[in-house]
Amino acid sequence: MDGIGRDRLALTDAPIPEPRPGELLVKVAAVSLNYRDKLVIEGGMGLPLVFPFTPGSDLAGTVQAVGDGVTRFAVGDRVISTFAPGWIDGTPLGSGRLPPYRTLGGTYAGVLAEYVAFPEDWFVRAPSSLDDGEASTLPCAGLTAWFALVEKGQVHAGETVLIEGTGGVALFGLQIAKAHGAAVIVVSGSAEKLARAKALGADHGIDRSSEDWVEAVYRLTADDGADHILELVGGAHLEKAVRAAAIGGRIYQIGVLEGFDVAAPAGPLMLKNVTLRGIGVGHRRALEDLVAAVDRIGLKPAIDRKYPLADFSAALDHLDRGPFGKIVVEMA
Repeated sequence: MDGIGRDRLALTDAPIPEPRPGELLVKVAAVSLNYRDKLVIEGGMGLPLVFPFTPGSDLAGTVQAVGDGVTRFAVGDRVISTFAPGWIDGTPLGSGRLPPYRTLGGTYAGVLAEYVAFPEDWFVRAPSSLDDGEASTLPCAGLTAWFALVEKGQVHAGETVLIEGTGGVALFGLQIAKAHGAAVIVVSGSAEKLARAKALGADHGIDRSSEDWVEAVYRLTADDGADHILELVGGAHLEKAVRAAAIGGRIYQIGVLEGFDVAAPAGPLMLKNVTLRGIGVGHRRALEDLVAAVDRIGLKPAIDRKYPLADFSAALDHLDRGPFGKIVVEMA
């Protein structure tokens, strides 16, 4: 990109980078797309983009060369990127005045390229049970769902998880919750997507186009509400999540489809002792935990479609339409 907007996207030739000390040269095999990529391309998200700019944050590929001092990887290793470079564990980097948002495909150069050279700390090993396209879906969507439900929520058997939608984070949340023994309710405006979600293991599906989905949650839970809610819409939609939450429930604010300014009623938020937690993806250690879990439990990411790099505009159009799971761009 040489500026903001889809019309500023173009394929260009550039030299293959040389890895500096501490860096890996990675041949990129696949890049998965996130809604956030669309926001960056179309509006910049207020980020300090440096042009020419390469979008994308989530890659899977193979180490081609290593710089001096590299110890964590060797040539031939399969790797995936980390969404927030430098956030290894613990609390996010940043301050109350300046919250952290130093990510690939934003503050840092993106990964939609045939080769990238980044510090070795910006990568983790890819799961052995997934191919490159599948593995590329973990750094943002997979980790976001894992960080919410497992790292922060400690979801367990006997609980109910409510998931809004059938995009990438949503379907990872579905599979992760089921792997931990929880019951899962999926809300969607598409009967066809609800049927596919049930095939992935959802216990219940609510068609929001045909009924009040909060009332449906009450009905399905005998008025208890949901213990965990992946809030993937944003804006005033948070109000519905608060109403659907159980006593002591946890809401994970993740999505901003309806805007960055969220609103919720204070009464039920306080009286039900609801915890509202913002989720900004997660750290590298949690991604390593997710990779280990993927290999252990056999989790398979839901990929709606794969596109060649030459059809990147079509991939963005598909993202606009709302995929079932992830969209992946293959580099070869």
